[in-house]
Amino acid sequence: MDNLNSFEHKIAEIDRALRIGSSFDVIKKEFTLGCGARAVFYYIDGFVNQASLSNLMVHLLGDRPDAADCIYNIPFADVEHEREPEKLALAVLSGATVFIADGVDDAAIIDSRGYPTRSIEEPDHDKVLRGAREGFTESLLQNTALIRRHIRDPRLTIKLMKVGRITATDVALCYIEGAAEPEFVQSLERQISEIDIDALTMAHETLAEQLAPRKWYNPFPKVRYTERPDASAAMLEEGSVIVMCDTSPSAMILPTAFFDFLQETGDYYFPILVGSYMRLVRLFVSILTVFLIPTWYMLVRLPHLVPKWMDFIIIDEPAALPVFVQLILAELVVDGLKLASLNTPSTLAGSFSAISGLLLGNYAIDTGYFTDEVVLYIAFVSIANFTQSSYELGYALKLCRIMILCLTAAFSIWGYIAGLIIMLVLIATTNGISGPRGYLYPLIPFNGRALARLFVRTSKPRPGTR
Repeated sequence: MDNLNSFEHKIAEIDRALRIGSSFDVIKKEFTLGCGARAVFYYIDGFVNQASLSNLMVHLLGDRPDAADCIYNIPFADVEHEREPEKLALAVLSGATVFIADGVDDAAIIDSRGYPTRSIEEPDHDKVLRGAREGFTESLLQNTALIRRHIRDPRLTIKLMKVGRITATDVALCYIEGAAEPEFVQSLERQISEIDIDALTMAHETLAEQLAPRKWYNPFPKVRYTERPDASAAMLEEGSVIVMCDTSPSAMILPTAFFDFLQETGDYYFPILVGSYMRLVRLFVSILTVFLIPTWYMLVRLPHLVPKWMDFIIIDEPAALPVFVQLILAELVVDGLKLASLNTPSTLAGSFSAISGLLLGNYAIDTGYFTDEVVLYIAFVSIANFTQSSYELGYALKLCRIMILCLTAAFSIWGYIAGLIIMLVLIATTNGISGPRGYLYPLIPFNGRALARLFVRTSKPRPGTR
């Protein structure tokens, strides 16, 4: 047998690729088959199902005619064969078990993976009052199985790719053949395959930044995420593409347009009238979170613009600090409390945030630093931000609110108008992963029926339609 294909040479190549002996969890197990041939198992301790692997070893130690029979007739559900040492090493690092026998050119790649994963639980930030209580985990294989459970259609296609020279992270591209736009799927697959990066350090976020690089001055999100299998299945049925990364419980919904963030899973678990009402309330409150405080501050600065029936918004007793300083400080304090609650034990997080807000608010009013109106409006906006499930969009709207507020403080009503224009320009110029339709679809290009469906929850589509 040629030296390049010899048993010793293959073992040496794989040992070198896996750096056997350098890491305690990279296991190389040598043994003798029942037929007398030498054999080696390579696997990562903690990545394999120990019971299944032990049963396989017992089986191979039995009477078998030769080593080739052991390699090509492995009683396992998922077995592939490969000769390249680099690909075999990558398979081991991905969680598979590599089986090599003397006298056989091919090696067997046995999918005996048993990743340590958490249980399937409902996502904390994407809950519904009705519907499924399951969510994605950090295991890509488990996540694709959850989608398959919802969509029992052979047209559901899941393509696996690897991204990152160091991490070789598994990335799954999911779509339904015939529902998703073929040009968009091909373009997305090509972009992912052409990504040249060392590692997907932050999983889906790093992948999103590679697909659509951000402009530092534009905070609006380019990708919509979900951790719910039922929401992912529904979007696939509507023609979207789902992209998932191993080690991340979040799935990217593509293409993504600005108005897609108006939709939430909970809207579809209620009757049409109730779901439509919830959606309209969410839209109205989201608009208030942006414009309520800047508009009130502008009217406080220009009291002659306030009609008599709105005189109650005028501040009767000014505080020690200017209103603008009060608003900026309150915004910073609210964000500081949010960050503090993230590092607080879960059993104390809710009570900690509530007590801190009450104490700070009362103290600020009693000492005369803040007015009642500032605390009221900031409290409303802080709570109303939670109507938007997308953290990215929530902070984008917050930054726009602060920008409009600062411009209003500097240039009065003209600054308010300029801030509004700048926000609209930022939205219009966002280059998201929105496919051929654009980020402002269905407003630009205009599609009245699609736009109406975003604001009013419609009934289930007729068979054969989407």
